[in-house]
Order: sequence, then structure tokens, then C-alpha cells
Amino acid sequence: MTHRTVKSLADAARPEDLFRGQWQHNRTSVLDEYKPYLDERWDEGCTNVWKLWEEIVPLGYRGSYGRVSAYLREKRTSPRSVTAQPPAPRVVTRWILSRPETLTEVEQFRLKAVLANCPELDALTGHVRSFARMLTERRGERLPQWLDAVRQDDLPSLHTLAAGIDRDRDAVIAGLTLPWNSGVVEGHVNRIKMLKRQMFGRAGFALLRKRVLLAP
Repeated sequence: MTHRTVKSLADAARPEDLFRGQWQHNRTSVLDEYKPYLDERWDEGCTNVWKLWEEIVPLGYRGSYGRVSAYLREKRTSPRSVTAQPPAPRVVTRWILSRPETLTEVEQFRLKAVLANCPELDALTGHVRSFARMLTERRGERLPQWLDAVRQDDLPSLHTLAAGIDRDRDAVIAGLTLPWNSGVVEGHVNRIKMLKRQMFGRAGFALLRKRVLLAP
């Protein structure tokens, strides 16, 4: 195999990523992230290509008018339904874990469309973001209400997390409220582990002790 072939196999996240040429049905396009918006406007009855192109340009679209026209022509003439490909799970995860105000208009629109089609994911997003606000604003007193809200939804994976937090509730509330943390201690632990790995099989405890105590 050539280096290029090996690299394409190593970089592929799924079998479809290996499709090329006549087999490549899911080629990426600059229009991909705007297709959900076009689909919604199409379903609302707006089929004017020029108007739809003018609407997505302010949203950040930098492609050609012809690409928009070709996509809408396919929607108009194809015997089967033509819609945008759903975003990859890792992309949706990034949207959920990002601050809402940092997402672009298109990303917010696409996330809204995903959550509208999956109530469980919508509930999960609400819990993740409320926990993030509680963490960044140091509002640990809200933890009991957050745990109660989690238990009311049918999200088994979050129930497991809630049970683990509940077993050490006081410590978690303190961690979410107080300005102190164990970051410095963890940093020293990681440094010692690194020194130990560097010396593995080469020296004894005496040298390790000196390196830990004398290292800057």
C-alpha cells in the first residue's frame, strides 16, 4: 500500500469516509451547514432560489449561488426526499458543551433542529448547561435542585452520575462553591509520576527522592 492509502485508512472515522469518486455520496460542501436552514424554509413554502441565497449570505455562507441552486433543484426534481445530512455526534457534543453565546447563528439553528427531534438529548442539554452555570458561577447551593431535576428525566446515564455525586454531596457542594481547589496538589502528583516514569528501571528510590525534592 502507498503512504496515501494508509493515511486515508487511518484518518477515516467511519467506512463512508473511504468512499471516493462514484461511490462518494456524502462529499462535504460549504453549503452543508446551511442546508437545514434551507430545508426549513423550503418546508415553509419559500422555493425562490435567489431569495434563499440572499438569506443565508448574512449567516456566513461564502459559496456560490450555483451551489444553492443545484441543491434546491435536486429537492424539486428528485423523486425521493432530499434533506441535509445530520451532524456528527462529536459536532453535536461540541455544540452542547460550548457556551451558547459562542455558537454562530447557523450552529445555534442546527443544534435547535437536533434537539427538537430528540427530547432526551434536549433534556440532557438543559442539565449539562445548568451544571456548567452552577460550576462557573460557584452556585453550589443549587446542586440539590439539579439532582432532583436529573432524577425526574429518563436518562439512566445521568442517574448514575447523580447517585455518585449524592454519595459525596457535601464535598461536591464545597467544590462548586469555595474558591480553593486541589489543582496545585494534583500538579505535584503529576510531576512526581513523570519523574518516576523517566527513571523506570534505571535508578532506585534514593535518586527519585532527590529529583523530587531538588527539582525546580
